[in-house]
Amino acid sequence: MRHLSFKGTAVWLLRAGVAIVFLLPLVWMVAASLYPPGVPLPTSLQLLPDEPTMENYGRVWRLIPLGRFTLNSLLVVALAVPITLVIASWAGLGMALQPRSRQRFWVLVSLAVLMAPGIALWSTRFFIYRYLGWYDTVWALVAPAWMATSPFYVLIFYRSFRRIPGAIYDAARMDGVGVFQLWWLVALPIVRPTAVGVAVLSFVFYWGDFISPLLYLRSQSHYTLPVALRMLEQMTRSDWALLMAAAVWATFIPVFIFLLVQPYFALAGEGSKKGNKK
Repeated sequence: MRHLSFKGTAVWLLRAGVAIVFLLPLVWMVAASLYPPGVPLPTSLQLLPDEPTMENYGRVWRLIPLGRFTLNSLLVVALAVPITLVIASWAGLGMALQPRSRQRFWVLVSLAVLMAPGIALWSTRFFIYRYLGWYDTVWALVAPAWMATSPFYVLIFYRSFRRIPGAIYDAARMDGVGVFQLWWLVALPIVRPTAVGVAVLSFVFYWGDFISPLLYLRSQSHYTLPVALRMLEQMTRSDWALLMAAAVWATFIPVFIFLLVQPYFALAGEGSKKGNKK
């Protein structure tokens, strides 16, 4: 019992230490945004200013149309995340239902595509978007979602679907379930925690994407938050408190979404523990 108690305490302390390491940048960012305008950030260990103020948050909204940029980012993730989930889960289920030899082939293909550098696709995508009329539109930012955004997401779904016993698929087919019903009614509910994880990863990817808006957008009215932060940095390079206030606003929504889906990760952890006990 003492050994188990010591092990549990050690694991808890390790988790707390890792959480503190990851939370420190967020805490410092919020504290830095509370410094008065024109006051340089301290080089000492002082975290909060002597007179904290929220003035920098109002200044950000006055200097740039932050609301428009935020809505543009929300529009991109609202379109890209659901498309990514559908395409990646379709591809993952299709791979899982193949014979073992074909599964290995498609896994190798996915890994090969995953190793291709993204910079090699920039110019090709530019010409494709110009040809399709997607240049300087939101569809240029959403286009990767039609290919599941990343082969990594397909492989995540493939691994989850492959762990489902084949008898479940066979029983569904015997009941007359079609392919789409098999995906929507049988397979997808079982791997719901995986779908939540892929949704969070794709949300963070599109929310923080800086290169695509910079390359494929021309109108400022279509810019997303990462480009807006770059614009603000070019306007006021040394006003760190103002930049931190904008960064806090850009970070708030992803952190809120992550906290919102935490119960799903907890359920996934409990389910995996039960599966290991069995």
